[in-house]
Amino acid sequence: MSLMKLFSGPSAEKLEARGDILMASGQWGQAQLVYERALHKREKNTPPDGHRCRSLQAKLQKAREALAREHYQTARDYHDGGYDDEAREALHLAMDMSRDPAFLETLAREIADLDSQPGSNAAAAPASTAPPIPHEVETPPSAHTVSEEEYFRALCHTLPEDVGRVYQNYGKDFVTGYVALNTGQFPIAITHLERALAAASRPDSYIPLELATAYANSGRMKDARELLEPFLVHHPDALPAYQLLCEIYWAEGNFSRVDTLLASLPPELAASRAGMQLRGETLYRAGHFNQARDFYRRVLATYGWHDAMAMQLAKTLEALNAFSEARSVYADIMERCRGCRTRIDPQIKHQYAELSFAEGHRGANLLELYLALARERPDAAALYFDRVSQIYFSQGNDHEGERFRAFASRARSEHNPSP
Repeated sequence: MSLMKLFSGPSAEKLEARGDILMASGQWGQAQLVYERALHKREKNTPPDGHRCRSLQAKLQKAREALAREHYQTARDYHDGGYDDEAREALHLAMDMSRDPAFLETLAREIADLDSQPGSNAAAAPASTAPPIPHEVETPPSAHTVSEEEYFRALCHTLPEDVGRVYQNYGKDFVTGYVALNTGQFPIAITHLERALAAASRPDSYIPLELATAYANSGRMKDARELLEPFLVHHPDALPAYQLLCEIYWAEGNFSRVDTLLASLPPELAASRAGMQLRGETLYRAGHFNQARDFYRRVLATYGWHDAMAMQLAKTLEALNAFSEARSVYADIMERCRGCRTRIDPQIKHQYAELSFAEGHRGANLLELYLALARERPDAAALYFDRVSQIYFSQGNDHEGERFRAFASRARSEHNPSP
């Protein structure tokens, strides 16, 4: 397999199956991103598969409709809390995503309602006799409604084809344990995967890998390691096992064992992006920041741009206190995402915004970025509203400064209520 193929990421089929899982579990935003990636790959085929592209487009729009209604619910929450400007922005986001004429009419009416209220910052709008937010709109359910077996099959479709076939022959306990593992129910996963392993007839099954993952997520690192080390004897090409063992050795501070493990990688894995990321992360975890920086720069220069590698480089530059360079790398990542019309990871926005703020930037672009972050990460809204307040004060706009200082105080009290 060529390096270019190794760097190309999952196939359209695997991305579509992953999107189906995300949709089933109510993760509309993530499903949208995965479907968009799958559709992009489908459309690059020569000739493109028209039927599969149309099917993906339908799934993508379904995710967008669900996400639009989630934005609508966010608008209701903002309105209930007195954040009418933020409610208006959420309604506009919903309008950008939906194609449902009845829902779009409701959104337009509610935006008009907000615009006509006293003190609105929007341009004057005709008065409306309709009631203020909220109108009743059907919102998507938050939990998946598919059966355990359907969920399991969807998970298997994200695996290599030969592995997925094997997983489907491991029995009921494995099905229940594997689904529980992938939905974060680790005690249930351990119970059923231990039963499945005890019933396994072959010493080379993949069950130890999944049980080790459940152990690691429950803090049972020693138990996980004791399963993984012999597992690799039977499956020396199982990348997830190397990744999990690295996590365990890093946690133990045993970097010499990591080096030995990575030296044992088969050539194809050693040359893959995942293998390179393990090497770079090992240098970072060991505190060899200069070597990690040089390693990531060399990989990017040799194999071309890759967001994950670039983010690791930025993180390493921050560890070296090279904050301006790190900010520049984050800016490059964001610009490339905009160019490809893909969602920007909120953590990247956060890092860029905080570095910019620390360097003294106080412009309108940074203000808008913090407002977007407050919507995307409501758990940290107090910090972002406080930053917005400080930017307004620095611009001499005391009215908005005081307004967002109050928002920050309210968000702080809501996130940390008094006992």
